[in-house]
Amino acid sequence: MEFSIKQASPEKLKSACVVVGVFEGGKLSAAAQLIDKAAKHLLSDLIAQGDISGKASTTLLLHKLPGVAAERVLLVGLGKATQLNQKVSTDILSATFTALNGSPAKDATLFIVDEGIGKDSDWVIKQAVFTASEQAFRADGLKSKPSKVATLKSITFATLAKPAVSLKHALDQAIATAHGIELAKTLGNLPGNICTPTYLAAKALALGKEHKSIRTTVLEEKDMQKLGMGSFLSVTRGSEQPAKLITLEYYGADKKQKPIVLVGKGITFDTGGISLKPGAEMDEMKYDMCGAASVLGTFEAIAQMGLKINVVGVIPTCENMPSGRATKPGDIVTSMSGQTIEILNTDAEGRLILCDALTYSAKFNPDTVIDIATLTGACVIALGHVASGLFANEDKLARELLAAGEQSHDRAWQLPLWEDYQPLLDSNFADMQNIGGRAGGTITAACFLARFTKDYRWAHLDIAGTAWKSGKDKGSTGRPVPLLTQYLINRTASK
Repeated sequence: MEFSIKQASPEKLKSACVVVGVFEGGKLSAAAQLIDKAAKHLLSDLIAQGDISGKASTTLLLHKLPGVAAERVLLVGLGKATQLNQKVSTDILSATFTALNGSPAKDATLFIVDEGIGKDSDWVIKQAVFTASEQAFRADGLKSKPSKVATLKSITFATLAKPAVSLKHALDQAIATAHGIELAKTLGNLPGNICTPTYLAAKALALGKEHKSIRTTVLEEKDMQKLGMGSFLSVTRGSEQPAKLITLEYYGADKKQKPIVLVGKGITFDTGGISLKPGAEMDEMKYDMCGAASVLGTFEAIAQMGLKINVVGVIPTCENMPSGRATKPGDIVTSMSGQTIEILNTDAEGRLILCDALTYSAKFNPDTVIDIATLTGACVIALGHVASGLFANEDKLARELLAAGEQSHDRAWQLPLWEDYQPLLDSNFADMQNIGGRAGGTITAACFLARFTKDYRWAHLDIAGTAWKSGKDKGSTGRPVPLLTQYLINRTASK
């Protein structure tokens, strides 16, 4: 999919399809008024006859209008401007691209920035790119006969006045972010027999070769043993696949500037280990590496942008499998920090690999550390599939991430990280146990991680409910690449 932006007059454009808006009640947008005038008020006649009401997300495709150079004109209902919100706006964009993809048009010109789809033009253009890319994405590459690629190949965002420089900049950022989302989705959708820890490491190394600004290193299990990562290695004991610790370093600013470290959980398949999961929907545990995928996707995006900031990615990746060598409930292991952990449930493995990765992250002298993990089913119960769970040991950091989520429409919701929950992790036999009971499971998981992050600013994103969809729309979402990328863009601007 190719994207561009330019100033144009809608009735004069030679395009396969021009898209303009109609407000509820029949009021034409500015671009639609110009087409209506050129077509001798044909649009006004259609509104009067009830062919389109302007109700949000309704569409009407018209062919070969007199006085209009485009082959087609797509009218899109914008609803009532006073009732506009993010959901209405994204629904309008989704309906627009659904209609375009249902037509034979190979290119389209959208007058959406001036149309009232959103108060913030930068936000509208970014969401339009994300929506178009989402509908063009295909996840059937492993089928013997993949489906045909989308007909729509080229999208131009047109404005009646000269587009602002900031709008062009927003478009470039959106395109790079969309590429990052696509990478994260592609990796997330791969089955566990292909996307192994070794495969993820190879992808990270390939990313370093593709972008000279990224340096990738991979540590093997023997390296982790020397570092004392007993917690991480306890998870991989039952698997035939070797664990990897992947590090990506991106230095877009002065190397003296402290980096932001992104830590992504990379369990490429999670059976639960000896605490075996139920068989139903276990196939979806291939998505347990979506935290790692989001880190790789974010690096793809910031490298394409050439963002002037320093970022480090740390990805602990392995499988969690049952076998005669697997860790057992009741086993006690020693983490890289020296703290001991009683493993009461081997299916609470994400925190066991993350805690060592978080300790390892301190070596980069970070400004901030953010871990991203499909960590707890309890988060899905708490927040559903709309918002990611957010925890932070500093309120300012939490506010920054929440704001980035709102800006990118990849939202999170903050949950408490109070000391009151910490006693639930107390063990009679070790420094802590790896579960705190059923109540507040998302919170106690975060409290566990907090014990390893006392030396720096830290936030935790639980994406168990947002990283993928189930059912007929099963597939990776690429979240939270938009949130992370927007956060890094904001941090760059603040510098």
